[in-house]
Amino acid sequence: MKNKSGLVKGVIVGVVLICLVGGYYYYLTNKKQDKATEETVKATVVQEVLMRNLDNNYPPTPREVVKYFGELAQCIIGETYTDEEFEKLALQAQKLYDAELVANKTQQQYLDDLKWDINTFKEEEIVISSYSPSSSVDVEEFSRDGFKWAKLYCSFSLRKGTYIESNEEVFLLRKDEEGHWKIYGWQPVENDAE
Repeated sequence: MKNKSGLVKGVIVGVVLICLVGGYYYYLTNKKQDKATEETVKATVVQEVLMRNLDNNYPPTPREVVKYFGELAQCIIGETYTDEEFEKLALQAQKLYDAELVANKTQQQYLDDLKWDINTFKEEEIVISSYSPSSSVDVEEFSRDGFKWAKLYCSFSLRKGTYIESNEEVFLLRKDEEGHWKIYGWQPVENDAE
């Protein structure tokens, strides 16, 4: 009987030791994962917008180009960023523009004009709360002067305090020689149009 009780005690001690070692291993494994999770830093909205590589991941449709333009505009007008991030945002937006639109201004004029526009919005405390480009079926595509063109609308909701105003813009895009849709220009939709 003494042998049996010694054997039982030995088995129990062995099981307890195995559980302790297994529990300690589990604790150490999860502790390292928690540290890795804590060290992960969430990207800001500006950084997320800038992560898109337009050289490898250019928007495939006119609607997607205008949608990304809206995302950039919302970010430029409503977010906080450094001077370096501002230039990156401005250059990212410029990559969406047709070559003729880009050629209308020097790089410095473009940046200065954009800063002026942003300051105007900020002085008036206006932000773009949302934007909504036309649905894909409402994009009008046509050919003229040897180019493929697309025309679509985008509605921007501008918020000042609790007041929200809708502003609709019409965008004209032209397909470049690489097959990318580029913004040729845009303007506000006239109220009495159509």
